[in-house]
Amino acid sequence: MGIYEELQARGLIAQVTDEERIRDLVNNGKATFYIGFDPTADSLHVGHFMALCLMKRLQEAGNKPIALIGGGTGYIGDPSGRTDMRSMMTPEMIQHNCDCFKKQMSKFIDFSEGKALMVNNADWLLELNYIELLREVGAHFSVNRMLTAECYKQRMEKGLSFLEFNYMIMQSYDFYMLFQKYGCNLQFGGDDQWSNMLGGTELIRRKLGEDAAAMTITLLLNSEGKKMGKTQSGAVWLDSEKTSPFDFYQYWRNVADADVLKCIRMLTFLPLEEIDKMDSWEGAQLNTAKEILAYELTKLVHGEEEAMKAQTAARALFSQGQAADMPMAELTEEDFTEGAIDILSVLVKSELVPSRAEARRAVQQGGVMVDGDKVTDIKAVYGAEAFAGEGMVVKKGKKNFRKVVMN
Repeated sequence: MGIYEELQARGLIAQVTDEERIRDLVNNGKATFYIGFDPTADSLHVGHFMALCLMKRLQEAGNKPIALIGGGTGYIGDPSGRTDMRSMMTPEMIQHNCDCFKKQMSKFIDFSEGKALMVNNADWLLELNYIELLREVGAHFSVNRMLTAECYKQRMEKGLSFLEFNYMIMQSYDFYMLFQKYGCNLQFGGDDQWSNMLGGTELIRRKLGEDAAAMTITLLLNSEGKKMGKTQSGAVWLDSEKTSPFDFYQYWRNVADADVLKCIRMLTFLPLEEIDKMDSWEGAQLNTAKEILAYELTKLVHGEEEAMKAQTAARALFSQGQAADMPMAELTEEDFTEGAIDILSVLVKSELVPSRAEARRAVQQGGVMVDGDKVTDIKAVYGAEAFAGEGMVVKKGKKNFRKVVMN
């Protein structure tokens, strides 16, 4: 089985513009491909996971990845999938986020000599002046055709700014530049990017001719893997300072039963033969599958040692109500009034909830446990001695835990 057939078997491909040619390219290690990442935060998140795993798979098969950081398009913001306009970032913020991305991507991609590139589209976009852009790029795009693109439809309802309208032109110009500068012959993206990506091939065709355009391929990723787990609350980052390895593990440990085997197939590097045997799993076996998923992805992002710690902590938590390696919150003497602290303050101080009002609702709805016992009284109080030594485990809902100790 070639790498293209494996991508198909894992359910990663939605559609391509030239299947015969892409099969030849990637199976023979002849693809130079790019995926774009806009630096809208200082960390990648689980939504980027499929793209990173795909880049890793293709590189291991001998192909050359280009991680395109949107330092230039970041000044505009991608309207795809948005109902509002993105916040404007300063050049310093964009550069900081780009630096953070490269550090995290290096866990997936080998950027050593000749094996991969990290490119910032600010290198060419920021040099363009407005008249040059209109003449060189804008003349090749039909406004009527652009307005039919799926990526603009949601924003059209609330008002699409001219700033955002230019995003398709910028992304198309990226592929044109990557094709010329680095021989990039393949682009990947999710279904919300299809129109933008096709615009790149069209720009190459118009400026460089049919022969050049025929050398490019667009592959649409199956975005189902990206969407999995979106019903779970809160952002899940790849940066351990933002999302601890334990919380990252728990995120995947709590995916829906219907999604777990899809996630294993799409996101892990386990052999397909091993995954195929799990297709018949049900009931309690799905919990085992969730542990496998959580462990494999935590190992991929945070290393084997942290994955082992997270798995051990999670198992201990469910079996005994205690776990040495779970996220910890510390209380000080100032947090106590006459040697005691109420449950609402414990929840807020441990950052399990943002406010006392939400803490009150969590207790009243039966979603709070302390050392395995449900707390139903919003006036419940605890003495300082309860947090000495090993402290106590506070749980909110099914996924959020903290070991609360005295400093």
